[in-house]
Amino acid sequence: MLGFSGAGLLAGAAAGAGLERAAAAALDERDAADVPIPFYGAHQAGIATPVQDRLHFAAFDLTTADRARVVRMLKDWTAAAAAMTQGRPVGAGAVGGPDVAPPDDTGEALGLPPSRLTLTIGFGPSLFDRLGLKDKRPPALVDLPHFPGDALDPARSGGDIAVQACADDPQVAVHAIRNLARIAFGTAAVRWSQLGFGKTSSTTPDAQTPRNLFGFKDGTRNIPGTDTAALDQHVWAAAKDGAPWMAGGSYLVARRIRMHIETWDRTSLAEQQDIIGRDKREGAPAGSRAEHDAVRLAALKPTAHVRLAHPDANKGARILRRGYSFTDGTDGLGRLDAGLFFLAYQRDPRTGFIPVQNNLATDAMNEYIQHVASGVYACPPAPRPGGHWGDTLLT
Repeated sequence: MLGFSGAGLLAGAAAGAGLERAAAAALDERDAADVPIPFYGAHQAGIATPVQDRLHFAAFDLTTADRARVVRMLKDWTAAAAAMTQGRPVGAGAVGGPDVAPPDDTGEALGLPPSRLTLTIGFGPSLFDRLGLKDKRPPALVDLPHFPGDALDPARSGGDIAVQACADDPQVAVHAIRNLARIAFGTAAVRWSQLGFGKTSSTTPDAQTPRNLFGFKDGTRNIPGTDTAALDQHVWAAAKDGAPWMAGGSYLVARRIRMHIETWDRTSLAEQQDIIGRDKREGAPAGSRAEHDAVRLAALKPTAHVRLAHPDANKGARILRRGYSFTDGTDGLGRLDAGLFFLAYQRDPRTGFIPVQNNLATDAMNEYIQHVASGVYACPPAPRPGGHWGDTLLT
């Protein structure tokens, strides 16, 4: 009895210590949510900054060709984004204004911390045609080719302007997009949008690699947000690249990838690991023991995803990933409409996403996925205080 009681006391103490650590971690997480991410700087936040847990992505189409009206909207958007990312309401706020007028802020984020909200803007190829700016379209902003297996929905692809809202609270992210859409009324309208959860990659080197809906660790070799040399080489555009107004910016490729999870769930573990090229438990590449061990391409199946996507198989091409999982109801056939909303930032899609995606034409994983929506956007540098989104292009 004494032995059992002693074990019980030790177990209770261990459990108490565990609860204390969990409580401390919860407090740290809550404190981090109160610390806003700077909006102004050399580069837009939401690219190399630590990846948040939730996403609301929206693509807008302009409803006018009047450049002055678009600039006015972008100025208003910038002021609103600068406020919301710091945890402040838009304009005069949701309450306290005149009763006879609509409030400046929709109000659903009242009382919520910033939740590490970032807002990132990008311009699609169609914007340059619509505003008569064909001579300013960057050489790197190419129309994506049709890749093998693509089944793109035009209604959920493209767009003149894209805005990526990332936060640790979904309500904060949705609030941000909702307020930008409200401000844009009469100048731009939402073309399509996507909610995402459960980040599937990280830009923080010491963070645990997240998993996608196939259950595998995703983004093990992602470019760290602290690796300035790699970011300069593979992510940030330079003035010498052919569009000086994009210096410090980046190019975003967004792809909505449907994952046939019901078929995947009936596939043996051994085959799953062969298809990916990594161990499901540890994330170690085939023939290795640890996740971050060097990938030996010869040890992987010729059609393994990791082998075909590896920089050594793509002339050194690397992209920065900020993917999110999604589930959007069912497809009407008793299957979940679920998958990966893939966000890839790079210095030039012609040397980044496009050759890598072409190399994945023989990927064994193609049997279980399908790209159903797509977009490519030029994301300018962050505005300076007193400036606005896109001012290097439009002024």
